[in-house]
Amino acid sequence: MKYRFKKLLILGLITGMFTITFTGCGNAKSTEDNAKNNKIESGADNNSDNIVENNTENNTEISQDGSASINGSASTFKTANESVSSVESSSNNNEIQADIDSSQPEQSDEAKEEVFVEKVEGLSEDFIRGMDASSVLVEENSGVKYYDFNGKEADVFKTLSEAGVNCIRLRVWNDPYDSEGNGYGGGNNDVATAITLGKRATDNNMKVMIDFHYSDFWADPKKQFAPKAWKDMSIDDKCSVLSEFTKDSLNEILDAGVDVGYVQIGNEINNGMSGETSLSNVTKLLDAASKAVRSVSKDKSKEIKIIVHYTNIENNGAKVNGLVDNLDKNAIDYDIVGLSYYPYWHGDFENMQRVVRNLKSKYNKDIMIVETSYPYTTKDGDGSGNSFDGKEDLVEGYSATVQGQAHMIRDIIDYSNEAGAIGVCYWEGVWIPVGLNGANNAPVWEKYGSGWASRYASEYDPDDAGKYYGGCSWDNQAMFDFKGYPLDSLNVFKYVYEGHKAPLKVESVPDMEITVAVGEEIKLPETTPVIYNDPSVKEEIAIVWDEADLSKIDSSKEGKISVHGTLQNEEKNRAICHLVIKDENFVKNPSFEDIDRSMWEITYENATNPTDYQDKKDDAHDGTVALHFWSGREDMDFTLKQTITGLEPGNYELSCFAQGGDMKDTSQLQLFATTKGETLTQDFMMTSWAQWKNPVITNIEVTDGTIEIGVFMKCNVGSWGTVDEFVLKKID
Repeated sequence: MKYRFKKLLILGLITGMFTITFTGCGNAKSTEDNAKNNKIESGADNNSDNIVENNTENNTEISQDGSASINGSASTFKTANESVSSVESSSNNNEIQADIDSSQPEQSDEAKEEVFVEKVEGLSEDFIRGMDASSVLVEENSGVKYYDFNGKEADVFKTLSEAGVNCIRLRVWNDPYDSEGNGYGGGNNDVATAITLGKRATDNNMKVMIDFHYSDFWADPKKQFAPKAWKDMSIDDKCSVLSEFTKDSLNEILDAGVDVGYVQIGNEINNGMSGETSLSNVTKLLDAASKAVRSVSKDKSKEIKIIVHYTNIENNGAKVNGLVDNLDKNAIDYDIVGLSYYPYWHGDFENMQRVVRNLKSKYNKDIMIVETSYPYTTKDGDGSGNSFDGKEDLVEGYSATVQGQAHMIRDIIDYSNEAGAIGVCYWEGVWIPVGLNGANNAPVWEKYGSGWASRYASEYDPDDAGKYYGGCSWDNQAMFDFKGYPLDSLNVFKYVYEGHKAPLKVESVPDMEITVAVGEEIKLPETTPVIYNDPSVKEEIAIVWDEADLSKIDSSKEGKISVHGTLQNEEKNRAICHLVIKDENFVKNPSFEDIDRSMWEITYENATNPTDYQDKKDDAHDGTVALHFWSGREDMDFTLKQTITGLEPGNYELSCFAQGGDMKDTSQLQLFATTKGETLTQDFMMTSWAQWKNPVITNIEVTDGTIEIGVFMKCNVGSWGTVDEFVLKKID
């Protein structure tokens, strides 16, 4: 029997078991919500600001990506055609309004919640406590109002400053408009918008970080489109116009009185920049951008730090290390390595610290977390779907609550500061819903650009924005509630210096998981650890399990059931135990969760091994680890196999799960089983992120007690995916 808290194996944590045995009572199956993402991240080359397709295959979370993985979220979403009809019906209305009550709304319960924050020791007053606020102008144009902590309407930049934020990050796109002047959405963040917002930040005594995407719309590891005006240029011409654009834009911003302290040259440029994908050409663009910033800095006698921004720091940041090494070898002039670190996508704190320390010591550069966030709710404010819903894949110990959000940001500041980083910047903590969930919000999103993308972006980004444009994908990760009131978690940027107390309460109860074999005796825990708002308090609380759920358990056959319970003296807090009943699996370490993976053998025809064991919940079918593969340099040809001995004679069934994408039709993927010299195979194909394929080979006759099982994969360069959860079970 295997006990798990969600994501973590419980070792000696659960005490006081009572024993029950149920047979012949039937069982209930649990399902997951269907997914719809508006912002995606990946393993080998992820996408941080994007939207993905809704697909209900296998009733699971899905997305799409150009790399090893992406991260999904459950929600509902209007189709592109539905949005078009909504917009066209209002296209002649010059007074488009969001469905927002003009009277001052009442604060949400979340905005009234007080948070506990532990002091961060040794934190310098100069530590950068940033906030990306690029969406503010289009939010306000769309009718959104922001309030201060006293409940009065206020300039959001004043509220941010009073909460301890000392730097505002603003993205800049070259020309985020179509030929008719219609905005692409996502803030319509041109230079003029940066000036308007930058001046307000400056007026409230905050430095400004300009984030040049060098694109007309979202730039990230999946997409690095060249601006329309730069299309088909040679690399030399592109370097020239990039330099000119950087100088002209930065001069204009500075001349307007914006206190620019940092300039980011490119956004998440792991796999390209401005339409260039070769590392040598990207390096030339960075060189041109850097020299342009230095030139303006010198002319204006203004100190401006240059940031080069990467993402995907999971797995010790191996890919990022190589990219930064390239900067060093080519003598690129910059000051700070900027990193995206979303804790639900990019590994644990210790991994982040290793990456920060390594880059800082090896290259003698400052390191900054320039993007991070965490949800305070699982709700969807505008009905457009959230990139990370906060339901299934939360970081262990951090709930999707205001307190959980405060804990997470406090700890990111603490761990990054301890590792030597100079700052942390929260991504779009001000991007709240425009219009109510269920209302016809598309016209206002389109008119003002307050959704992640408008239909007008179709000409520039037909595959993503052109199909899945819509509203805000980030409202549940904002630091203001859906009505514009600041959450107390926003104050974490000042609370970290002295700490902040709040009445002790149970913050959340981690889900438990129990896995048993068919016919095995089932033991449910009598107590469970809980998470308090004060993390220093550690104790367990007794559980009373629901009799109705207990009566549904049937241990005589495979199945799944979620058993609910109530905490003693804590009626508002419920416990859930996910019970999984499985046939005996003869594959050793079938989901790669154990560190000892010596029973698995990987052979490959590539110059380098295209596989690795990736610890990332979103890309694993069971647990958090899966075999991951990707190559950006060459086609892949590899085999994963395991030899199993000591089997009883009989018929067996073999299966596994696999997901991935960017596969060409010529790719060959096979599940195989070999016994007594005969090999049985089952072909399959990976189509998209989290569209889990489940190839099965049945009627495998084993007579000598030995079988070799595994997968064979021959696939094209740039394809990616994960393989997980092998099962070999005896049928008869």
